[in-house]
Formats: sequence, C-alpha cells, structure tokens
Amino acid sequence: MATLDMNGMLGDVGVGGVVGFITGFALKKLMKLAMALIGAYVLSLFWLQQKGVITINTDKLFNLAGSVTSQITTIGEKVLGILPGTGAFVAGFYLGFHKG
Repeated sequence: MATLDMNGMLGDVGVGGVVGFITGFALKKLMKLAMALIGAYVLSLFWLQQKGVITINTDKLFNLAGSVTSQITTIGEKVLGILPGTGAFVAGFYLGFHKG
C-alpha cells in the first residue's frame, strides 16, 4: 500500500510559494526602479529638446519604445517557461508582485 508523505509535499509547496513571493516582490521593485530611471531619462531628453540643445525624432523614439516593450514581453514569457510551473510558485509570484 502506497503512503503519501504529506510533510514532504507541504514542504515543497511552502518553498515554491515563498520563492515565488520573493521573486514577484523583487521583480516588481526592480521594475519600479527601472521605470523611474527611464522616465527621468526621457524627461531630461525632452527638456534638452525644449531648450534647443538637441533635436529628437519622436516617431523613431516611440517606435523604439514599442519594440523594447515587445522584447521584454518575449523575455518574460521565456523566463516563465523556464521557471517551475508549480501552482504554489505561481500563486506566490502573484502575491509578491501584487504586494510589491
């Protein structure tokens, strides 16, 4: 007769949930920092354009931003494909991302 080791299963679920929470929390904090830095950079570029120091081709700038966004989305999908797909990890990731 096969017996289930509930302690081992709970340990795996707990570790997956904690790792997912920490990953989601850290990723959101990192994204906030990156977006703040990118925003400050773009604002400084527009300020320099307003002062006449530089000329910006806004069409190319926004097309570049769109392509970078699609590349980040593709990388994110690849990372999620590599990470363990356990329900605990995904739930922990969601909670950590939401909390961060």
